Amino acid sequence: MSRTALLLIDIQQGLDDTAYFGPRNNPLFERNVAALLEKFRQAGAPVLHVQHHSLRPTSPLRPGQPGHDFKPEARPLEGEPVFAKTVNSAFIGTDLEAYLHREGIARLVVAGLTTDHCVSTTVRMAGNLGFEVWLVGDACATFAKQSPEGMIPADEVHRVHLASLEGEFCTVVSTQEALERDGA
Repeated sequence: MSRTALLLIDIQQGLDDTAYFGPRNNPLFERNVAALLEKFRQAGAPVLHVQHHSLRPTSPLRPGQPGHDFKPEARPLEGEPVFAKTVNSAFIGTDLEAYLHREGIARLVVAGLTTDHCVSTTVRMAGNLGFEVWLVGDACATFAKQSPEGMIPADEVHRVHLASLEGEFCTVVSTQEALERDGA
């Protein structure tokens, strides 16, 4: 296994619903994702998409709702695989792991939503399954979270999750670093 793939997680229109999710960090998220996509597509490298199929009746990510659709910056092209999931990890209930092995993909460059849920869970599993993971920190975003002690700002949630993943499950890189590294 030696190939590198771009893995885009849950870049769906419903995650723009601030009434449902609250305030989001990283206003440059979409721009950074678009830059990664452009580079991988121009290089002919694999681009893989994960789409959350929420089972919650009120979720904007439920199939059949406009929010279930991919954001314009991350719409799959014909031939780019889409892995549908109903839980946080892109490896649970999908054939993502089998696909990666079959295609000889050893390294994942990961971007998506949200840093503390589906991105974190997928990165943790990918690392534990033996894949090399580059998590593009500025091509991920999340939302503020309510804790028993009060509201935690989205930027703080984002930074803490990147810090807890770095070194054990992945290497956190910037979009610029991902674009400059060999293999991306």
